[in-house]
Amino acid sequence: MTAKLPTQIEVRGGRVHNLKNIDVNIPLHKFVAISGLSGSGKSSLAMGILYEEGSRRYLDALSTYMRRRIKQGNQANVTSVKHIPSALALRQRPTIPSERATVGTMSETFNILRLIFSRLGSPVCPNGHRLKPSLEIAEAMAKSGEEMGQLTCPVCGVKFYAPSAEQFAFNSDGACEKCGGTGKVRQLDDSKLIADPSLSIKEGAVASWSLPGRNFMPNVAEHAGVRIDIPYKDLTDKEKDFVLNGPEKKYKMDFLSGTGRVFHDFNALYENAHQAVLRSAKTSKSERAQKRISEFFSYQTCPVCHGSRLKPGLLKQLVGSLNINEVAEMPLDDLIAWKGQVLKSLPAEMHKMASALFTEFVENLQPLLDLGLDYLTMARNGNTLSTGELQRIQLARTLRTETTGVLYVLDEPSIGLHPANVDGLIKVLHKLVAQGNSLVVVDHNVDIIKAADEIIEIGPGSGEQGGEILDQGSVDQIKKDKQSLIRPYLDGTAELMARKRAEKVNSVKISFNVDHYFNLQDVHANIPVNQLTAVTGFSGAGKTSLILDSLVPAIQAQAKGENLPKQVKNFESPINQVVSVDASPIGKSTRSTVATYTSIMDNLRKLFARQPLAKNKHYTPTYFSYNNKQGACPTCGGTGIVTLDIQFLPDMQQICPTCEGNRYNPEVQKVKWNGYSIVDILNLDINEAIPVFKKEPKIERDLLLLKEVGLGYLHLGESTPTLSGGEAQRLKLVTHLSHKQDDTLFVFDEPTIGLHPLDVKVLVQVMQKLLDQGATIITITHDLNMIVNADNILDLGPRGGKNGGKVVAAGQTQDLINHPVSLTTEYLANYWRQFKK
Repeated sequence: MTAKLPTQIEVRGGRVHNLKNIDVNIPLHKFVAISGLSGSGKSSLAMGILYEEGSRRYLDALSTYMRRRIKQGNQANVTSVKHIPSALALRQRPTIPSERATVGTMSETFNILRLIFSRLGSPVCPNGHRLKPSLEIAEAMAKSGEEMGQLTCPVCGVKFYAPSAEQFAFNSDGACEKCGGTGKVRQLDDSKLIADPSLSIKEGAVASWSLPGRNFMPNVAEHAGVRIDIPYKDLTDKEKDFVLNGPEKKYKMDFLSGTGRVFHDFNALYENAHQAVLRSAKTSKSERAQKRISEFFSYQTCPVCHGSRLKPGLLKQLVGSLNINEVAEMPLDDLIAWKGQVLKSLPAEMHKMASALFTEFVENLQPLLDLGLDYLTMARNGNTLSTGELQRIQLARTLRTETTGVLYVLDEPSIGLHPANVDGLIKVLHKLVAQGNSLVVVDHNVDIIKAADEIIEIGPGSGEQGGEILDQGSVDQIKKDKQSLIRPYLDGTAELMARKRAEKVNSVKISFNVDHYFNLQDVHANIPVNQLTAVTGFSGAGKTSLILDSLVPAIQAQAKGENLPKQVKNFESPINQVVSVDASPIGKSTRSTVATYTSIMDNLRKLFARQPLAKNKHYTPTYFSYNNKQGACPTCGGTGIVTLDIQFLPDMQQICPTCEGNRYNPEVQKVKWNGYSIVDILNLDINEAIPVFKKEPKIERDLLLLKEVGLGYLHLGESTPTLSGGEAQRLKLVTHLSHKQDDTLFVFDEPTIGLHPLDVKVLVQVMQKLLDQGATIITITHDLNMIVNADNILDLGPRGGKNGGKVVAAGQTQDLINHPVSLTTEYLANYWRQFKK
């Protein structure tokens, strides 16, 4: 008798983050979508329980030796999880690759391309004679030992070695010796060493002397005879040369330290402006310091390999009349045609081997094309890709492995996808399930949710108001559930509009052209002032190039009186300030909280320092900060948690036993204001805190603003890195809502990442508050719920890459819905009609 296989994952007592001891069954071998408001607990279930437990249990089956070398997750806070397969996750925010990673290396298509060039290539002998591709060459490249790759030129008889697949690797043997395989060389930029020639050296004219450990260089320069109290531009050439290139030399002088202590006969070593940067670059270890140092350098294409990353000699070998760099620079969708040209150029005897190589090549390529990445090239740097592009490359690689019996957990796979590409993504998701896997997807895209076999909805609200299973069932079952929050978007009864759009385009505009910048060729754009403009189009259409790389730097340059970016022409703007808002986490440490991010914490510390007991004990505001030793718990140092190092197992974190997670030492907690200690206040949520601070206008103002942007449920002491993308985004906007913004452009890049359609409405209402303050707003977005609420649309296309870079639609949103003229506006019109029955 065969045992009956389980059909579902059984989760009992889930308590990760805000989950309220939930019990839920997740169907196996199905496509399950998890829906809910931002911060409701979707990722806590998907990532915090299903992925953490699935991956941890798989790793537990490995040897202790292996586990020590693999970063393990923590055990999930859950009573039990039964029948869970080993799990793989695609996170909402993939790690940004290094400068050495390219689309080709990340997707592994370049690995096969290297093999194609070593086996099917047409090499050149040292005397310049080209050999036609043949089986003999392929066989020589397949041999091992000393004869591997050795060929004899049929013209001059010279024996030589053709490059192997490994030698075509720019991260290995094939790396250009000048740039080390990066394609770029770093050079110190003299123009960045002097921050402002109109300032004196004493006022900070020499930017590189502001690096750590160099703040006394102006004093040394003065001791050497340079005038440091007149504008740098008025110094003599000799003085300027000493600042920039003066010899390294010790000067005996009196030195006043930052603490006020005087060092007599101090031997100060002089470092000129160049040396200050170069030495710092060698000795600084922290990522933050290196980022600051990198600002003094400019990066130029390598003069030896011209950006190909490879030794120039490798480019002599051709396949189908192209070298490996020319193929790597081709858009991915052109590679299929290149394959056909190569097969035609090869002798018949090589077709079987070539077909096998190209079959594998195309199998690697096809998921990338299905996911709408056809405009990318294999040579494209990985660190220049958007979050959505990185995630889709991860997904393509996952699909290609053709595993079975795995639980895939995907967090927002629709990030950065144009509506026209969502169909391709859904096809890929169904293919994963068809291969015998289980799939859990956290997403807010209505089409993706509709395509699921089962929907689990978590809610009803965010934060503490969420964390419960609201409903579960098929799409048809959810459509009948009156309490479902996603139901109106599934059955077409939702109200899409969250604000009243402007009746006409504002005649006051930001106007500019962008010429010869990536795929933008003399593109003209108008952005109406004090209105909401949605910039739309396929990935790679030119949205980032137009707005973030051209318009934003142009406004910043105009404000500083500097030269505009060279690609920007005919620039006219009544606006001089730019604020970029994204959904990235706020802070990296648990020490950052809602109270510390706003001015609430500063005002609280001053308030508690004024209390009688605090005055008697001489407690200054410093004592009421858990980031200072006077106020912090001595055991955990103010973090509220302690980390236990357990050998062979992941580090374990637990609530601090001394302060019980409250961060403060017991003495500070004895100081009370209106019966509340500082800990009591931080444990209040914003809605609870508002009436408490009715007579404290500075604190009450910030609390009311937080409530206005829909964050009333957050606790004042809540750690900001744990906030969802939508919560982080709204928190960043709070500081801008309290004053006029007539001279400010707000740029939102993909602002709806992680946002439920109802959260999008809240964000639109916050945007309206900014518009009411006089702001101008641009949102770069694919989200139809956001686009439909915009006053105007600027649509780039018609597709991405070489097929993009043009304005294909521009005008008022309703006009373009009524008369669509591009693919984006056609999708928008169809979406609008679904809800206007």
